[in-house]
Amino acid sequence: MKLLLMGNPNVGKSALFNRLTGADVIISNYPGTTVEFSQGKIRLGEEQIDIIDVPGTYTLEPTCRAEEIAVRILENEPDAIVVNVLASVNLERSLFLTMQIIEKQRPMVFCLNMWDEAAHAGIRIDDRMLEKILGSPCVPTCALSGEGVKQLVEKLPRACIPDLAAGTSNRWEHIGMIVGKVQKVHRRHHTFADRLVDASVHPLPGLVFAIMILAASFAAIRWIGEGLIGLVFEPFFEGVWSPLMMRLSVALGGNGIWHDLVIGKLIEGQIDYSQSFGLLTTGLFVPFAAVLPYVFAFYTILSILEDIGYLPRLAVISDVLMHRIGLHGLAIMPMLLGLGCNVPGVLSTRILESRKERFIAATLTSIAVPCMALQAMVAGLAGKYGIRGLLFVFGTLGIVWFVLGLILRRMVKGESPEIFVEIPPYRLPDYRVLAKKVWIRIKWFLKEAVPFVLLGVFIANLLYTLGVIRVAGKVLSPITTRVMGLPADAAGAIIAGFLRKDIAVGMLASLDLSLRQLVIASVVLSMFFPCIATFSVMLRELGIKDMIKSAGIMVASSIVVAGILNMVLPSL
Repeated sequence: MKLLLMGNPNVGKSALFNRLTGADVIISNYPGTTVEFSQGKIRLGEEQIDIIDVPGTYTLEPTCRAEEIAVRILENEPDAIVVNVLASVNLERSLFLTMQIIEKQRPMVFCLNMWDEAAHAGIRIDDRMLEKILGSPCVPTCALSGEGVKQLVEKLPRACIPDLAAGTSNRWEHIGMIVGKVQKVHRRHHTFADRLVDASVHPLPGLVFAIMILAASFAAIRWIGEGLIGLVFEPFFEGVWSPLMMRLSVALGGNGIWHDLVIGKLIEGQIDYSQSFGLLTTGLFVPFAAVLPYVFAFYTILSILEDIGYLPRLAVISDVLMHRIGLHGLAIMPMLLGLGCNVPGVLSTRILESRKERFIAATLTSIAVPCMALQAMVAGLAGKYGIRGLLFVFGTLGIVWFVLGLILRRMVKGESPEIFVEIPPYRLPDYRVLAKKVWIRIKWFLKEAVPFVLLGVFIANLLYTLGVIRVAGKVLSPITTRVMGLPADAAGAIIAGFLRKDIAVGMLASLDLSLRQLVIASVVLSMFFPCIATFSVMLRELGIKDMIKSAGIMVASSIVVAGILNMVLPSL
């Protein structure tokens, strides 16, 4: 037996999937695409059942790539049982997809999810009558609490093909008839929670609310990240790892090519994790001690905002601003993910409908949205000069994001359609689902980040040993020294930025740059070119032609902005 979990976006489908599958989940791209879907297994008696969490879709007449994949999965699994997840709080809209699946003549089981929220909203649904009309089992559930999930599994063997005449021309007529028979809405007075829901999507209070939420979120991220670094990771590396590495340094003779590759350069006879640049010193310290705490904090806060239902509201509030740069409100999602890591940020641009939107969102994310790794390294360098150093760097990137967006909106041909997003009710997150989501994202980060950091450290050391950095510095010196106002040695950091931008920022620590030069170098590294992991994802997502265009925009804009900063910044 195989199950396909199908439903509209934001009906609690993924929460139900997590309830059914536990921890044994595989997340992969659908063959030939970059659209992700989840697979898992559940046990029914002695039988093990495969289950696929199909990408959310409103219709089987697809309008975006995620919906195309949903249709292809349904077509490629003709023998699978469809578990159709319906939103009890919005039954009428959910039933449109139901009618289309019924027309495909597939065995189905219906899941009335968000049952508790419907009750709170004064909505009463006769699930027995709905089951009788649809002709297949119908089970009320609350995926967050687990209510009804066991009954849903027990009814899977009773799945059958619904016998419901629903021609293309009269789907909504059937839906109206069904809803009229099974649903009653009772009048209820607005509660404080209802007023909060209304205020959070109203333009003026919603904007204030968004600023407060984002400010509190980033304050929490910084507090958690700095706490983990100061209390856990730095004490471990200084107290436990450094003595082990010093013993290895002695065993390797204290210098030489192998010593420099593994341990790096000793600074005043000791390991300096920001300057030594060995595979087992800087190569491990950067991803684990300098970056991982902030990444963990970021994805924890982001997952909380996602699970309580705030992110769709943020998309609505930011829609006007996003339209000014050729996008709509949902593009805020790739930007937020890009603040954690640009790779999932670029991948998530597939939720946008048009080629124009995907190109602009991917390009802006790669140029002006610094990942958490880069933020952590910039904070470590420019942060010693106080808040003004960070304001110069991130303020410049914010201006670049908006101005470049205005330019791309006019340059890139195509449409930017209006936002169409379901606003779910606020809900308390389930800590088990939350923990699982954060763990999956952390595992993904470690899998992607650590190999590239080690590769970046290795190649940077190798380039220095072979003299390539010195040659590159001479070749690029007219640009790095005259246009950007940086020392010639900064060219090596810019080159290394293609491997990992956070490593490149770390290389600047040994150059004794002024605050003015640090600001320019940090901005250039953020804008100049995506790290190799982001580059490979953009190549797959945009195609070779658009990737070349995007890369050209990155190089040109970074040189122009660096030149402007070099002229206008005071002597800091």
